[in-house]
Amino acid sequence: MAKNNIYLKEVFFWPSRNIALAIPIVLLLGFLTGLVFDTSGLKKFILPITVLMIYPTMIGFKPKEVLNLSQGKLMASIFLLNFIVVPAVAYLLGVGFLLQDPQLFAGLVITSLLPTSNMTIAFTMLAKGNVPAAIKSTTGGLLLGCLLAPWYLLFMVGKYVPVDILLTLKTISLVIVLPLIFGVATYSYIMKKYTLEYFQKSIKPYLPAASTWGMVFIIFISISMNAPRIASNLHIFMIALTVQIVFYAFNYMLATIVGRNFFKPQDSLTLVFSTVLRNLSISIGLAATAFGANAALMVSLAFLIQGQAAAWFIKLNERYAILKSKSVKNQISS
Repeated sequence: MAKNNIYLKEVFFWPSRNIALAIPIVLLLGFLTGLVFDTSGLKKFILPITVLMIYPTMIGFKPKEVLNLSQGKLMASIFLLNFIVVPAVAYLLGVGFLLQDPQLFAGLVITSLLPTSNMTIAFTMLAKGNVPAAIKSTTGGLLLGCLLAPWYLLFMVGKYVPVDILLTLKTISLVIVLPLIFGVATYSYIMKKYTLEYFQKSIKPYLPAASTWGMVFIIFISISMNAPRIASNLHIFMIALTVQIVFYAFNYMLATIVGRNFFKPQDSLTLVFSTVLRNLSISIGLAATAFGANAALMVSLAFLIQGQAAAWFIKLNERYAILKSKSVKNQISS
């Protein structure tokens, strides 16, 4: 029995611990499955799976962090990049390269509108950045993104793909607000029954793993439903992947320039990971439920890039001090 439990635990944690390998495998399996079978009937499972996927990520979420007004300059810079500059980059790339498939355009825009996730906190911690600021930017970014996303979508892609504001608001309520409410309530219950130490050691490690399984199923459904079209239009797939790579590369370059010129290294790391890392779990759920398989495919491609790019950035920064401030004056003033 003990061996079986250990085996099941290893299986449960494998996707989250090997995300860079798991995503390509799921994409390939979904693609091959979609070529052989009609998986369109799986579409009805996307919304409930999305809600269940996001719920674990909301356990431990602290909305009150938004009310903490410290580190105003850093927060203002992060929000300016996240809600003005990054969406503008996505819009220009979409207009330039994705108009032949507006759903791909919508998927890129959704990716750009929902910043930060638990990955932001994790990578900031690994890079020895300003973790409290990362927690604050993650909380504020999620709440502000929920409010702005429907209107940004209408303005940015409404001319190219139908955007139903009421449907988008309803979808956001279901896939973000509902899990947020239950997540906060669940955390409150846990804190009444257990200690924070117990939560951190015995419960929290399971939450990202559970969420990753939901993400895997959504990617599988999205890619399998889209497989015949991808097979007959491989050039569109390659264009979409190239656009995502350029999107991330430009965001890294921009965040690095801002960080080097205006903040000390610790805060610069927080700024970089708070702006280049997007909330892909919520993005793919919103894309799949509000726009369709092609939009979800665009977000799926971001999974191939985001984690590995962040890991490489940490290595390069440690070796070449990419985020070293340009002057002592900047370090003091920030």
